[in-house]
Amino acid sequence: QVQLVESGGGLVQAGGSLRLSCAASGRAFSLSTMGWFRQAPGKEREFVGGIRWSTGRTGRTYYADFVKGRFTISGDGAKNTVFLQMNSLKPEDTAVYLCAADPTGGGFDFWGQGTQVTVSS
Repeated sequence: QVQLVESGGGLVQAGGSLRLSCAASGRAFSLSTMGWFRQAPGKEREFVGGIRWSTGRTGRTYYADFVKGRFTISGDGAKNTVFLQMNSLKPEDTAVYLCAADPTGGGFDFWGQGTQVTVSS
């Protein structure tokens, strides 16, 4: 089992920034991929971005088109931690942001509880 704990959400004005953190625990070896998703009220969960670690734990990031240039993902593969730096936030970015883990490359099997991000106009 993998436990994921997010932190860093909150209320921010449009144009502001927030940094979310996610720490994974409960595994003896490093995860393949960690990612961020979000879910706004009344909407389906959507992918935000992720980081995939290769041999040597070098991470490669990838993003949904709607966040490119505004959000940046980073992480530490050895520590199974991932961060989401969100800049130039918009009211439509308001959602619960969830961290997810893909242990072996087969899909995001583990999820955190989520952290609320609210962007006021």
